[in-house]
Amino acid sequence: MSNSFDVIVIGAGPGGYVCAIRAAQLGKSVAVVERENLGGICLNWGCIPTKALLRSSEIWHLMHRLSEFGLAADNLRFDLDAVVKRSRKVAAQLSNGVKFLMKKHKIAVLDGEATLTGPGKVAVTGKDGKTAEVTAQDIVIATGARARSLPGLEGDGRLVWTYREALVPPSMPKSLLVIGSGAIGIEFASFYRTLGAEVTVVEVMDRVLPVEDEEISAFAAKAFRKQGMTLITGASVTKLAKGADSVTATVKGKDGKETAITVERVISAVGIVGNVENLGLEAAGVQIEKTHIVIDEWGATGVKGLWAIGDVAGPPWLAHKAMHEGVIVAERIAGHEGAHPLDVSRVPGCTYCTPQVASVGLTEAAAKAKGHEVKVGRFPFIGNGKAIALGETEGLVKTVFDAKTGELLGAHMVGAEVTELIQGYTIARTLESTEAELKATIFPHPTISEAMHEAVLDAFGGVLHI
Repeated sequence: MSNSFDVIVIGAGPGGYVCAIRAAQLGKSVAVVERENLGGICLNWGCIPTKALLRSSEIWHLMHRLSEFGLAADNLRFDLDAVVKRSRKVAAQLSNGVKFLMKKHKIAVLDGEATLTGPGKVAVTGKDGKTAEVTAQDIVIATGARARSLPGLEGDGRLVWTYREALVPPSMPKSLLVIGSGAIGIEFASFYRTLGAEVTVVEVMDRVLPVEDEEISAFAAKAFRKQGMTLITGASVTKLAKGADSVTATVKGKDGKETAITVERVISAVGIVGNVENLGLEAAGVQIEKTHIVIDEWGATGVKGLWAIGDVAGPPWLAHKAMHEGVIVAERIAGHEGAHPLDVSRVPGCTYCTPQVASVGLTEAAAKAKGHEVKVGRFPFIGNGKAIALGETEGLVKTVFDAKTGELLGAHMVGAEVTELIQGYTIARTLESTEAELKATIFPHPTISEAMHEAVLDAFGGVLHI
């Protein structure tokens, strides 16, 4: 195998492997360096296996509602080991799929850890300790991120879990404390609560899902509490005291009062940090801000021939954002005329809890803060025929428009399958649609998507079914 390539991608997560594929499609010779698993954290220990677990819990939830649909079953039970094994099987299948794609596009896969050793030079050290040097005109850093560890709250793999341990529990804990209520924390809280664990969520901000629109966050919180979750907001966990098979957490509120909560297990979901260490970035002149590489709108680091994409390049920390960046960088390297820089405001966010949450663009508060005069539309699932037929009436669609231009500034959804629906609003924002195009769009009946249309109509005084 040649040790010289047009492009070397360091990291084979969603951003890295997509960047490699696109570069190969554009005629570049490409190598990918990966130290662990093709597909990265997302396919192996994140997006995909968590969705497999959540699908099992979703079905379990429906099984307990059988009487609503005129059905009955006896001796309902679940096998946690089988649930976890299915999740791992799904992850392995997709990781093998990435391996196939690398072979299909004639991309060299180099197993090991990469270090920049000079302009266009990368040293790859394998598990056997042997090092080989490869070269390329362009190098893309796609090393991803890992769970943030706070002093005194570090994971130990047994009593205090990170996402890795939470994905492969040896048994179902009777009680669980989740620190952090972002997407990762809430998804795990939802999974374990649905399967019967007593779940407490502690969030330092004043509400759960703090990046979401405040109204959607409040709607979701009400649903979580109805399911039996305990939500403690505006508070932080300051100490974890470990027992033989339990953990006592000290929770401190904004008023300074402390409360002790004892649970069997703790999940720490307090954010992520970029994998920037031991890459030779500083020596290469790459600017690092906190734990993330600084890039421009094209993914360029400012050092000729060095690019960065995905979680290591900063928020939003989403696999689809990393994939899109990978395409942008590959096309930029190849001089592809169709390349466009990333517009973060068009990146949708999805949280796969019960009920699901999805959004794109500005929240109502953010739109007002930016000086927009807004028109806001809302439509509840209880007014949607398909949602009623499905028994999924707990949901809401909210749209935010510029009152003067009719521009769709943001869309926010909570309810069944909204993670599948948000792409409609994402396309609308990409096409720079106004309320005129959305009002004139014919939505199929009966579908939950009709709630999207009604939320647009509501913003302009024309809602039909409430």
